[in-house]
Amino acid sequence: MKCRYYLVLMRAFAASAVAFAVASPVSSEPVEDSASIEDLMKTGWQVAGYTSSVDNRSAFILFKHPDESYLVQCRAGYDVTRSPRTFSNCYELR
Repeated sequence: MKCRYYLVLMRAFAASAVAFAVASPVSSEPVEDSASIEDLMKTGWQVAGYTSSVDNRSAFILFKHPDESYLVQCRAGYDVTRSPRTFSNCYELR
C-alpha cells in the first residue's frame, strides 16, 4: 500500500516537473506592469493550461490568444503576509 502511494506521488511530481519545464520561458519579457490576469481575460486571452508550483502557495497559468504568436505565463498566488494578499507576475513566452 505504501509503495503504491509513493509511486502515485512520484508520477504526479514527474508530470508537474514536465509541465513546468514545457511552460518555462527560454527567453521571457515581462508583460506590461499594469497587465493582470483579469486584463488578459478581458482582452481575449484564453487559459491554455495551468499547474500548481512546488510550494503549493501559487499556480502557473498559461494563456494563448488566437491572434498572437506567443504565449503568456502568469504565476498567481495568495499570501496572508502581503497587502494586497493576492499577487501575480506575468511574462511573455516567445
